[in-house]
Amino acid sequence: MTIDIPEAYHRALDDFGALVHRIGPEQWENPTPCVDWDVRALVNHVVGENLWAPVLLAGGTSADVGDAFEGDLLGDDPIKAFDTSAVPAIQAATGVHALDALGRLVHLPFGDVPGREYVTELFADALIHTWDLARAIGADERLDPELVEACADWFSDAEPGYRQAATAGGYRETPPDTDAQTRLLASWGRRA
Repeated sequence: MTIDIPEAYHRALDDFGALVHRIGPEQWENPTPCVDWDVRALVNHVVGENLWAPVLLAGGTSADVGDAFEGDLLGDDPIKAFDTSAVPAIQAATGVHALDALGRLVHLPFGDVPGREYVTELFADALIHTWDLARAIGADERLDPELVEACADWFSDAEPGYRQAATAGGYRETPPDTDAQTRLLASWGRRA
């Protein structure tokens, strides 16, 4: 990978957060490219991922948390909920103890994965959902090219597992001269 993965995650989550701050009051119910999710549900999903990150990177399990991160996590102030959740997530992946976290096994509901792989998955999720959110609110959809390249490099190896688990949308064919971002989005089932 051409970029340090904790840095890539931090940058992708910052880009997502910048869009969260641009969501107008009338846009929270806008549909997104994610089937069955409006803008509020998409942001709620990312907030949930943010809340899980420090727990899981510290060695916790889903049993330790129970259902605390289920349902509406945004409350009356969705922007504040995002900001409050993003800081500890980024600190867990990039902070002073991140090397330990990246090297340990993270206990996900479907099995254990190395911490570095988990942070890479968080990065990819934040990056793809940045595009989803931009599309939903009519913002600039251009993603950071360096992050696109890093995600595409990782996903080229990870894609078969995602397809098998049905956690990425169906692959969409693209013409040979398609730009890197459009190809990446197509591999995640998005039509750019």
